[in-house]
Amino acid sequence: TRSLLGVFEEDAAAISNYINQLFQAMHRIYDAQNELSAATHLTSKLLKEYEKQRFPLGGDDEVMTSTLQQFAKVIDEASTCLLLSTQLADAMMFPITQFKERDLKEILTLKEVFQIASNDHDAAITRYSRLSKRRENEKIKAEVIEDVYTSRKKQHQTMMHYFCALNTLQYKKKIAMLEPLLGYMQAQVSECSVAQTSAFVRREMECEVENMQQTIEDLEVASDPLYLPDPDPTKFPVHRNLTRKAGYLNTRNKTGLVSSSWERQFYFTQGGNLMSQARGDVAGGLVMDIDNCSVMAVDCEDRRYCFQITSFDGKKSSILQAESKKDYEEWICTINNISKQIYLSENPEEIAARVNQSALEAVTPSPSFQQRHESMRPAAQSRPPAARTSSTGSLGSESAALSALSLDSLVAPDTPIQFDIISPVSEDLPGQAKSSGQSGRRTNPFGESEGSKSETEDSILHQLFIVRFLGSMEVKSDESPDIVYETMRQILAARAIHNIFRMTESHLLVTCDCLKLIDPQTQVTRLRFPLPNVVLYATHQENKRLFGFVLRTSGGRVESRQTSVCYIFESNNEGEKICDSVGLAKQIALHAELDRKASEKQKEMDRVKEKQQKELNKQKQIEKDLEEQSRLIAASSRSNQSGGEGQFVVLSSSQSEDSDLGEDGKKKRESEA
Repeated sequence: TRSLLGVFEEDAAAISNYINQLFQAMHRIYDAQNELSAATHLTSKLLKEYEKQRFPLGGDDEVMTSTLQQFAKVIDEASTCLLLSTQLADAMMFPITQFKERDLKEILTLKEVFQIASNDHDAAITRYSRLSKRRENEKIKAEVIEDVYTSRKKQHQTMMHYFCALNTLQYKKKIAMLEPLLGYMQAQVSECSVAQTSAFVRREMECEVENMQQTIEDLEVASDPLYLPDPDPTKFPVHRNLTRKAGYLNTRNKTGLVSSSWERQFYFTQGGNLMSQARGDVAGGLVMDIDNCSVMAVDCEDRRYCFQITSFDGKKSSILQAESKKDYEEWICTINNISKQIYLSENPEEIAARVNQSALEAVTPSPSFQQRHESMRPAAQSRPPAARTSSTGSLGSESAALSALSLDSLVAPDTPIQFDIISPVSEDLPGQAKSSGQSGRRTNPFGESEGSKSETEDSILHQLFIVRFLGSMEVKSDESPDIVYETMRQILAARAIHNIFRMTESHLLVTCDCLKLIDPQTQVTRLRFPLPNVVLYATHQENKRLFGFVLRTSGGRVESRQTSVCYIFESNNEGEKICDSVGLAKQIALHAELDRKASEKQKEMDRVKEKQQKELNKQKQIEKDLEEQSRLIAASSRSNQSGGEGQFVVLSSSQSEDSDLGEDGKKKRESEA
């Protein structure tokens, strides 16, 4: 609208410049006509005064005097200069002077008033945008809302009258040029066709002005509720199936390391692009490609209705602030619908309604799994059995009897839903031991270590995904992907009912040991899920951006048993890739575990062989000692026979030891040998 207004204002400036030049030209005609009239009157007067002249050489010439008197009389009778001057003053100069002094000055005055009203409205909106969402002073809030209401109403009314004057100017400029020409030609040519054209333009202008005045009155009555900055949601409901949106938003611009400024600009969507247009610009400029982007509510500088848009690759993000809660929710829903590329279809709003059907179904009670499976059985039979194996996985086999269970047997009725991530610094995950130095430690998502060795450095698999946490809740079973689907439905329904749009964005690191949620800004590990405890994982059957997994932990609401918690996330069209990555990690971990067990078995066998080898070496040493003892005994016997009495036999230490053992010890050693 402001771009079109700029074109009209440029046209009004061109009209004003042209009319000024035309006014000067016509004024010269008027001045020339007045000069001609004065010169003709002077000529006639001089001719009449000829008889009063006293020429030195001339005598009384009655004939010449009578002739000049006749000429003066004829000139006075034939001259129309005085009449033309009067006609030019009334018919030519008066209309163009009135258009120049009244209509063109009215346009300039309305332009100044509109600019003042627009500045007042911007100041009121800026003050309203700075209202704190935590420390609301009702008196100050009421004053600011009243200020916005008054300034917006004043701006709207001034704008409508200004636009009406600009539209009427297109008719008035025709009349302002035709009527002076008609007055000039009245005394010289037939003015019938010109007069008819001027009358037709005037009638058309009067009819158009009457219609515009009626439109202004209707708009003033209909627009009164819209002057409030935050209209009543019961009268103006939120449209969640939009694929196009436009309006004013406050954008946050960083001016330093910790300082920032907010600027109000006009934003609109164009296909899969988010565009912005500053005042005075003829066209908009590209802000961000919002195909496959992520949008979530954020807390920013204590301002209300803030949300953040992050590009697909995560390299570009923008924080915006909406004016009202209605605009805030519609912008988030619209960008979500565009990020799913719904706008490329023939009926985007119908498809958006079907995609958001899970949130709309939250109002009615959910049927049992048996009824849903029976209603979907023909479609399920036509699908090949291996169609879901790529995006689902479980340590245990799927139970066929699970589909016959009711909803209450899967999810407890009083189970709370957690919509935000609790950092391990403030609360540990139930059943998860925290190693020394793990809490708050920066983690490099690519496995590179600085100084100390990372716990995931030896992992073969390192895959990083951008995910947004939707919520988690405790479930009663972990044997079927239907549990993940039902948890998704309940969390999405709860978010829709309670208008929760904020999602915590993280980097999901998949390794052979665990799953980690890492803060993208600080690289601090938010949560760690041991891979052996992840017993089930699956993607949504229709929306492949949603995926979840079930974590089996010890403890919970009942400390004496194991509990299962289902975590739901949203990714950028990578739900199946994440599930495949988790499946690959579990396979690698399984093979690593088998290799570890085989290695331990081999080490045990080596230890047994080494023990047997030691026993064998010990036996050989005993046999060697026995042979030495026998040799010494034989030598001693020969010495006794040759030397007689007084000789003694020297026993070896081993033989003395055998003698000290007694009869039982000798038998035991013989049995070991």
